[in-house]
Amino acid sequence: MNDVYPILYSFRRCPYAMRARLAIAYSNQVVEIREVVLKDKPSLMINMSPKATVPVLVLTGDTVLEESLEIMKWALQKNDPDKWLSQTSANLIDENDSTFKSNLDKYKYYNRYPEKTQLEYRRGCEVFLLKLEALLSDNIFLTGDNIKFADVALLPFVRQFAFVDIKWFESSEYVLIRRWLQVFLESPLFEKSMTHYNQWHVGDRQVLFPVS
Repeated sequence: MNDVYPILYSFRRCPYAMRARLAIAYSNQVVEIREVVLKDKPSLMINMSPKATVPVLVLTGDTVLEESLEIMKWALQKNDPDKWLSQTSANLIDENDSTFKSNLDKYKYYNRYPEKTQLEYRRGCEVFLLKLEALLSDNIFLTGDNIKFADVALLPFVRQFAFVDIKWFESSEYVLIRRWLQVFLESPLFEKSMTHYNQWHVGDRQVLFPVS
């Protein structure tokens, strides 16, 4: 019989799920992970969270956390050795999750948004990137010389932006953002959080995250 762990419905490439996994792995929490294919979402997940987007964390007692930031905070409230929660930078994260994410989606999927060119959508993203570059001119990380909540919350979205046109990004003016991003991409924590899993189906054996 399987041991009972919180259940995390996740999708490897989703930036929201990515930041949830980063926090879970960092805090040494163990969850049962269920990899979701977005075109074939499991009914069990939808029943627990009708919004039907990942990540979803089902805790014992059927308490459900449906937002990535909630899941991050849940994990960090259990174990936060480097005090990520001491600086949450809500305004910065709000801008990332609203204006920047909107522009990022249009930049990445510009063919779906013919109102503007891809270049124009990229310039919209760059308004936010310039703010990040300025923050990194004063500190090693976004809010100081140590990794904090905002760094991890923003990382998956900046990574996604970079890989839309990696050749352009690598030759862009965002030298400090590239350095900041590379620190994470080369870290064991990021590698652990990006482990590949097969799509979960009812009846599959229990798979735990993170892998020790």
